[in-house]
Amino acid sequence: MLLNGSDPSAIDRAARALADGELVALPTETVYGLGARADRDAAVAKIFAAKGRPTDHPLIVHVLDIADAEAFTSALPPVARRLMEAFWPGPLTVIVPRAPGMAAAAAGAQASVGLRCPAHPVARALLARAHELGVRGVAAPSANRFGKVSPTRAEHVQSEFGDELLVLDGGACDVGIESSIVDCSREHPVLLRPGILTPAQIEAAAGEPLREKDAAAPRASGTLAAHYAPSAVVRLLDRAALQAALNRQQQWPPALAVYSRSLPVMAGPTIWRTMPQDAAAAAFELFAVLRELDAAGACEIWIETPPGDDSAWDGVRDRLSRAAAAFAGPADGEPQ
Repeated sequence: MLLNGSDPSAIDRAARALADGELVALPTETVYGLGARADRDAAVAKIFAAKGRPTDHPLIVHVLDIADAEAFTSALPPVARRLMEAFWPGPLTVIVPRAPGMAAAAAGAQASVGLRCPAHPVARALLARAHELGVRGVAAPSANRFGKVSPTRAEHVQSEFGDELLVLDGGACDVGIESSIVDCSREHPVLLRPGILTPAQIEAAAGEPLREKDAAAPRASGTLAAHYAPSAVVRLLDRAALQAALNRQQQWPPALAVYSRSLPVMAGPTIWRTMPQDAAAAAFELFAVLRELDAAGACEIWIETPPGDDSAWDGVRDRLSRAAAAFAGPADGEPQ
């Protein structure tokens, strides 16, 4: 059921549903989340069941502020606090040591937990009202079936889960891709998932360089090799390979969609979408475009690889690489 997120009575209804252990979809500035109270494992179990998500794949706990975040950690590392103060509310998740007995299901039973403070006014109103009702944080992965394209509009959520789910409509998400995730649970910070924030921005706030991800890193949301995938087959190609493939007209697959940043629109493909030149604009529309191309009946989507020498594109490049990895074909190079 769609509820107007600007209506205080809708916020109250959704907060009471959370307090009762039910699921609620909420808008954030990144994507829409499928939320349950993080302090009740039975409620969190409903998220995993609804999404078809493995229970050992951790969720992110959304909190109203740093004070609420401290309830979930056994010790807040100084670097995590610096990042929180720099980017919260906003599109950054920090992984910190988990307090015993807190959010075990949301953390996938790990000794660490991911925490984020969303900036979206509807999310903040919901968290504030839920807090008044005794809810200590809301676990909320993206509100879609596991491994599929994240939702950036309320209607995307409704199309996945139907009318029974309460969905707070807060309009289109401003950022459009999920938060950056930084592991702060060990000696030095490690970027586990890129987002709209650049590594340089994160390092400046952290006061030290980000380290490379290693085998000891905790599991984190949205970091599986194959993820964010539409129903159509995604082929990720550089500009030259995409141009060469399009020049071989007889080899076009049926219902072909093209999403290119630098090529002029060509006759032939069923659907053509031009990717924005700006990384933030591309992130904003990325998931909505993938859903649109699916709905238009595309069987294959050929996407021009984002520039590799600009860290502003890291988040978009990461999502597209994982979307392409969901299929048996090559993630880069010419379609086969």
